[in-house]
Amino acid sequence: MKKHEHFMQQALKAAHQAARLGEVPVGAVLVLDDRVFVAHNAPISSHDASAHAEIRAIRSACQAIGNYRLPGSTLYVTLEPCCMCAGAIVHARIDHVVYGAEDPKTGAVHSLYALLSDPRLNHRPKLTRGILTEPCAEVLRNFFRQRRKRP
Repeated sequence: MKKHEHFMQQALKAAHQAARLGEVPVGAVLVLDDRVFVAHNAPISSHDASAHAEIRAIRSACQAIGNYRLPGSTLYVTLEPCCMCAGAIVHARIDHVVYGAEDPKTGAVHSLYALLSDPRLNHRPKLTRGILTEPCAEVLRNFFRQRRKRP
């Protein structure tokens, strides 16, 4: 559990960085062997709807190792992945997904859909949810609270 909390803390730092940049504060850390790939949401600044933290971490790791598959990897993300990110997780063959806050509006792991545990898919990663849930949810609440205050 300490390992999960350690990497989720790194993902939270990335989420805070996203918030400072005006992006929805989601952070992700992909761990593969002794390599760590950290990313945050960047759809607004990159003008790319697919630039979610998870996708950016997966892309970075795939480029670094020269393969589109990431067996043996663990993905830590502050917010439950959406359908797009869940699809990328399956295609990349990520072994384990660990997330903090649930996403009742677009969550595709547990809240709205259960894509990563669907037996019809050819890959189902191990799932761990609820790691540092409150800090992961709080960064999002604070971000949207500030946004609502703007004229």
